[in-house]
Amino acid sequence: MSDSASLKIGDKESGYPIRSGTIGPDVIDIRKLYAETGCFTYDPGFTSTASCDSALTYIDGDEGVLLHRGYPIGELAEDSSFMEVSYLLLNGELPSKDELDSFTYTISRHTMLHEQLMQFYRGFRRDAHPMAIMCGVVGALSAFYHDSTDIADPEHRKISSHRLIAKMPTIAAAAYKYSVGQPFVYPDNSLSYTGNFLKMTFGVPAEKYEVNPVVERALDRIFILHADHEQNASTSTVRLAGSSGANPFACIAAGIACLWGPAHGGANEAALNMLREIGTPDKIPHYIERAKDKNDPFRLMGFGHRVYKNYDPRATVMQKTVREVFDALKVSDPVFEVALQLEEMALNDPYFIEKKLFPNVDFYSGVILSAIGFPTTMFTALFALARTVGWVAQWNEMISDPGQKIGRPRQLYTGPTQRPYVEIGKR
Repeated sequence: MSDSASLKIGDKESGYPIRSGTIGPDVIDIRKLYAETGCFTYDPGFTSTASCDSALTYIDGDEGVLLHRGYPIGELAEDSSFMEVSYLLLNGELPSKDELDSFTYTISRHTMLHEQLMQFYRGFRRDAHPMAIMCGVVGALSAFYHDSTDIADPEHRKISSHRLIAKMPTIAAAAYKYSVGQPFVYPDNSLSYTGNFLKMTFGVPAEKYEVNPVVERALDRIFILHADHEQNASTSTVRLAGSSGANPFACIAAGIACLWGPAHGGANEAALNMLREIGTPDKIPHYIERAKDKNDPFRLMGFGHRVYKNYDPRATVMQKTVREVFDALKVSDPVFEVALQLEEMALNDPYFIEKKLFPNVDFYSGVILSAIGFPTTMFTALFALARTVGWVAQWNEMISDPGQKIGRPRQLYTGPTQRPYVEIGKR
């Protein structure tokens, strides 16, 4: 490929440099397009637009590849831990044992919330959605931790990043406890990041809570699989908010608000509800036929992906993990059998093969979270908890970029042209 692309508008031809990353498609640098031609590009959803440089995460949807700093997601989920992946995303390299121990220690010492902030929960209705609570509480963090909101100071950015990663499990667990009318459980620094979250969520003061190691490992994997996913809607929201100079707590609150949308963070809840609707394996053929019928609004949730046109590499890990959880908890749930048989039938159906509708990570994660004991309203909150490290890493990368500018998308205006104001009595 040549090192430039040409565009001809009328009699004028302009050239634009082609830039290459380490892997992935080349990009045409059109930053001077408007100045040279007076035209903008039109790209609803930004599906063909690279909005930034990033060294964090790489996705090849056609091949089913997901890399964090070059490491395949499958290897990280099998062999690593969420704390190690968090360090990797933040710092660019896998940590040594001493570095990981120090990082884990730092995170564990930031898990408590300011006691006044805990009082915020009592202002919400008991039936408030956990994501509504998380939006409010995370946004309020900047009112309590203003000593780390100077985004021009690298040390402030580091401290606020650690605080966000550390406090998100406490915030999410407290949202759950408030909804069920149980007392808040304070963090336990003797436990792992994920074990501590499980205790804060399901533990009660009246009895000792024992962390199930299989459940702990399964949830840690889910956190790893959701840690970052390139320039998705919520990550782009965090970057756009951050481009204005907003403090990191406000930026992450904006990301949570975006993630709350059912087309983004609510997909695993929708997939679980669909499996429950199907009910038993013998009804699967009927629902598959409904999914093929263009006149039927029913859709198979948990299949296909905006980016992946192959098998979601995260789904492979999830399928194995769900078996481990069900065996450990002695769960007998027809939903799991429906999931297994639906996957097998869909993968062998010419319609789904042609349409490249493969199971994605949401297909199994909802089943696992339900088996552990989380209500469906907590699914997106858990997604936000895990994705916080990706948001923070992306925000840090953006702030450190000397070429970073405030986000300002353009538009194709289709409204009325200029017209005179008409007094109300003459309308």
